[in-house]
Amino acid sequence: MHAIRNLVFFDHFCLPVKLLPNLANYQIILGSQSPRRRQLLSDLGIDFIQRSKAVEESYPTDIAKAEVPLYLSQKKAAAFKDELLADQLLITSDTVVILEDRILEKASSYAEAEEMLKSLSGKMHQVVSGTSLTTKAQQISFAETTKVFFKPLSEAEIAYYLEVFQPYDKAGAYGIQEWIGFIGVEKIEGCYYNVMGLPLSSLYEKLKAIV
Repeated sequence: MHAIRNLVFFDHFCLPVKLLPNLANYQIILGSQSPRRRQLLSDLGIDFIQRSKAVEESYPTDIAKAEVPLYLSQKKAAAFKDELLADQLLITSDTVVILEDRILEKASSYAEAEEMLKSLSGKMHQVVSGTSLTTKAQQISFAETTKVFFKPLSEAEIAYYLEVFQPYDKAGAYGIQEWIGFIGVEKIEGCYYNVMGLPLSSLYEKLKAIV
């Protein structure tokens, strides 16, 4: 019996064992409460359970902005250290939006979200996700960056998006998979799913390296 309790299970198609035979004896845990990461990992065909822990998303002020999500993914993994079993594989991740060397956190109010979207309007920003794959024996951590180019957004478009979608749980106050992404994103350079919170292609390759 596994010691970790209060786990959520999801039904989805599963990859054939021959594609990731190294994971056959692992129970995979998604250490996140994000519904987007849950959906992405499910769509990848990974059989997993979901468990989250309250972790303060603070970080040293002297590290580079692009290193913050990797640091936080490792910090989230560390919260499971004392209860992770030998046959369990933990996936933790964090995503930040970086605009002109400024990290845009989750908005705490309509006014803050409006300010963020106005600052993103007509500009390129970077979305960086840090991901850690952790077992008792090893940890593989990696970061991926995607450049996102927004067209100029009108005040009416910003107001409509905020009023209807209320994106206060998202870094940078937007979700690329939502209406604002449909009408506002001119192009991206890099992994689309990375902007949603989990770089699936890179994750799949890193999972192959777990022993």
